[in-house]
Amino acid sequence: MTSGELIWTRPEPGGRRPKFTRAQIAQAALEIADAEGFAAVSMRRIAGELGAGTMTLYYYVRTKDELVALMDDAIMGEVLIPSDELPSHWYDALCAIAIRTWDVLMHHPWSLHSLQNAQAGPNAMRHFEQSLAALAGTTLDAPGKFALLSMVDDYVHGNVLRSAEVQAGGSDTEMADEVMRFAQEQFASGEFPHTQALYDGGDPQEVFGRLLGGRSARDRFRYGLAVLLDGAAARMKLPLPGS
Repeated sequence: MTSGELIWTRPEPGGRRPKFTRAQIAQAALEIADAEGFAAVSMRRIAGELGAGTMTLYYYVRTKDELVALMDDAIMGEVLIPSDELPSHWYDALCAIAIRTWDVLMHHPWSLHSLQNAQAGPNAMRHFEQSLAALAGTTLDAPGKFALLSMVDDYVHGNVLRSAEVQAGGSDTEMADEVMRFAQEQFASGEFPHTQALYDGGDPQEVFGRLLGGRSARDRFRYGLAVLLDGAAARMKLPLPGS
């Protein structure tokens, strides 16, 4: 691949060769990564899923970087909200975009680590355009819009990382029991009085559940998003829905 060349600058191959599209290749790669992790993704594996020869796929995708770019853009395509479904109020629109993004990334949690250096593609640009469109009716200047969108993105991505870690950790009951035993030993040392008071001698797992209020990860995300946007509205002098 020529230095600096993007896959998006080349038209999709045509002609009489086997009819695969970049979208088909990206979808096969995503399904493999979702099921087995990103490390399982390879051109050979994708070719097997599509019933093609490995070398045939290199006619469509020349390098691993290009495959990563296609995978990332496919995910960004999932994030997009149909234009006729985007709410008109900035608050509701940003909520809809953020929640849609969270849902998609939680379905592909591996992507935040594995695709972080992907070439930006057309769907990433559409997502950014849609986010700016959500703020078009506000009085924010360009730096203000960028700051608000950055804050929301930071919250979404950080929450996905944390939520995915909690889900993964909860599946290892043996490790969880070991962590609890270690925590109890540390409490006994007297060095963690505030943490010990928080748990008040109860089973840490049960107390943690009560602290979360029985809410799902998605509900906790939505609550935090509302707090963030309420604070942004007050700080940036933006109207809330119904005001």
